[in-house]
Amino acid sequence: MTSTTEQNRVLIFDTTLRDGEQSPGATMSHDEKLEIAALLDEMGVDIIEAGFPIASEGDFEAVKAISKNAKNAVICGLARASLTDIDRAWEAVKYAARPRIHTFIGTSPLHRDITALTQEAMIDKIAATVTHARNLCDNVQWSPMDATRTEHDFLCRVVETAIKSGASTINIPDTVGYTAPRESADLIAMLLERVPGAEKVVFSTHCHNDLGMATANSLAAVEAGARQIECTINGLGERAGNTALEEVVMAMRVRHDIMPFDTAIDTTKIMNLSRRVAQVSGFAVQFNKAVVGKNAFLHESGIHQDGVLKNVQTFEIMRPEDIGLTAKNIAMGKHSGRAALRAKLAELGFELGDNQLKDVFVRFKALADRKKEIFDEDLVALMQDTASTGENDYLQIRRLRVVCGTDGPQEAELTMQVGDTEATIDATGDGPVDATFNAVRMLYPHDAQLELYQVHAVTEGTDAQATVSVRLSKDGQVYSGQSADTDTVVASARAYVNALNRLHLHQNRANNSALMKSAG
Repeated sequence: MTSTTEQNRVLIFDTTLRDGEQSPGATMSHDEKLEIAALLDEMGVDIIEAGFPIASEGDFEAVKAISKNAKNAVICGLARASLTDIDRAWEAVKYAARPRIHTFIGTSPLHRDITALTQEAMIDKIAATVTHARNLCDNVQWSPMDATRTEHDFLCRVVETAIKSGASTINIPDTVGYTAPRESADLIAMLLERVPGAEKVVFSTHCHNDLGMATANSLAAVEAGARQIECTINGLGERAGNTALEEVVMAMRVRHDIMPFDTAIDTTKIMNLSRRVAQVSGFAVQFNKAVVGKNAFLHESGIHQDGVLKNVQTFEIMRPEDIGLTAKNIAMGKHSGRAALRAKLAELGFELGDNQLKDVFVRFKALADRKKEIFDEDLVALMQDTASTGENDYLQIRRLRVVCGTDGPQEAELTMQVGDTEATIDATGDGPVDATFNAVRMLYPHDAQLELYQVHAVTEGTDAQATVSVRLSKDGQVYSGQSADTDTVVASARAYVNALNRLHLHQNRANNSALMKSAG
């Protein structure tokens, strides 16, 4: 955006890969994290919180790889108020051109009780850990977790200590989504007024959506003087989620008259990122979600339709193309060629190489033979399904036939590749999907629990594709899979197998890691 000044510039701190991934079931693979980070960097996100390096070896390696690949964004790693955590975070982010360490400690009475620290002991701990982080990295962010439920006098003391110890960004988290807009603004204003040295650092706001006020609370904090917003794509995050990046960015853009703040975000890339995060996380975007929901630019009311046809501004405050929704309408069908498919996919945010286009074109033709009309949503689902299925997957469905009747159990005959072996099995179940899942379990025995099975119609009509999301859990880990097909049973089978492939990959890595440790 234009007319940006230091005074009205708001930094966008994206934590989709850290706080967003902490949503139960939203675990992403290493390659998916790198892909999302690259898209965030390309979109103009100022700071990418790439993960929690000490949480696992996988998180450490992902943050390290993202740090090496980043072109523009600051890459941040999270660390508790522990020297070990901070050292581990630094080991991961030090490869970035612009690294940041983000360290935190819970400061509210409830969190002090958990840590069994007195106020004075906590002050000493903050001073020691922030100083240690600052000695490693010249860009340090500090957060008093549960700040909105911390006594104001003590909050001022800990913030002052962090600033004196070298923190250059002070984040004020509403960790449990407890605060309200007026209170959010007052808290930032109070800190800016009372804390010595507050004018020398950037104040940040990190809000959760438990009461549905995350976006409002973040914008109120900015109006009061915060100049960094912590957010996630699609509002992904623990419990009810985090502040949604697309909401705060578009709110400041659309209502620039009353919120004269600017960001570096290329908003035309929002829709592609939203779709990709939904796909890799397994969390579908609700139809009426602000900005990126399927219904955000649809009008069914006759009055609304008439108004939009005469003047689009009567009922639309944003243009679809502002967030990357194509305004063109190339008719797609079974007679469409590769050039038309490539052009259409480019409009939707998918740039394909020649070899990838060749593979996608085959799947497109197969879909076009089954559907009368190919909508944009069908192509997005096709691309997402292509990305989630690999030729080298351990489990691959070769053939599926189901028999349904009004009486008795349903039957499924499944042929599946399991490693180097292809096998066929018959199974029964309470419905075709249950029978199919039973067949998969017989060919690939496992004890993972099915936590979620969800079906969404991609478009309207009896020939519509169904997008199926499956979530499995085992030993505290969650594995998600997603697939789309005009046959709901086929989509269900593929989604289930996608989740199992993730489980298998994770178990293999864990076994290899254990072998390496025992060998060492």
